[in-house]
Amino acid sequence: MNLADACDALAAARRVAVLTGAGVSAESGIPTFRDAQQGLWARFRPEDLASPDAYFRDPALVWEWYAGRYRDVMAATPNAGHDLLTRLEREKEDGFFLATQNVDGLHARAGSGTAGGRLVELHGNLTTARCEVCGQVDALPAPQDFTPPPVCAVCGGRMRPNIVWFGEFLPEAALEAAADAFAAADVALIIGTSGVVYPAAGLAFETLRRGGTVIEINPDQTELTPRLSFSLRETASAGLAALMDAG
Repeated sequence: MNLADACDALAAARRVAVLTGAGVSAESGIPTFRDAQQGLWARFRPEDLASPDAYFRDPALVWEWYAGRYRDVMAATPNAGHDLLTRLEREKEDGFFLATQNVDGLHARAGSGTAGGRLVELHGNLTTARCEVCGQVDALPAPQDFTPPPVCAVCGGRMRPNIVWFGEFLPEAALEAAADAFAAADVALIIGTSGVVYPAAGLAFETLRRGGTVIEINPDQTELTPRLSFSLRETASAGLAALMDAG
């Protein structure tokens, strides 16, 4: 498959499923989890900041880490890649599905999930918190007004970051919805993800098994590249523009 074939396949597709990773948010200046571990945080292992055990040992430390990431995310804005995906959703309407591994909420802020398609955040959303007692999920206050830990408005319980931590399972309903959408997709787009984090990385094979086309957009080759229909060595925004605006 070449670029022209990929463009034609995407244009003709009635059902499109998309998986996005950190590469999409990089263009908004949001560092990956490990890139954010600088300065004071460089001495910590990821498991010291993002696991149930870490939270049990020192919830104040974990919340300090996430409060800083929350401030960074809210200072960022969606980029052209996010905007192109909202445009693609408008074109495909209820034939569009977007699953993201990102926890920054930028897809929703760009308008994804509002034009008939569906949006699932496989790893959670750090702009929200979840009650440890009753499971209530609430948006965090504005960064300048936020003092962790938040308290549940429903039951008064302590709330934790609404993130899937190391050692936790992805939300079952979100993962099932994504698997169904990729299995039904005529075309799947795998954008800005390393392809090493499962089960999300396995979604591409749901499409391939059913005879669909899988197009990767990533500046670097990944473990998925040799097995996919076509790969564009581009950033998210440049690759999407090439696929959607050719000719």
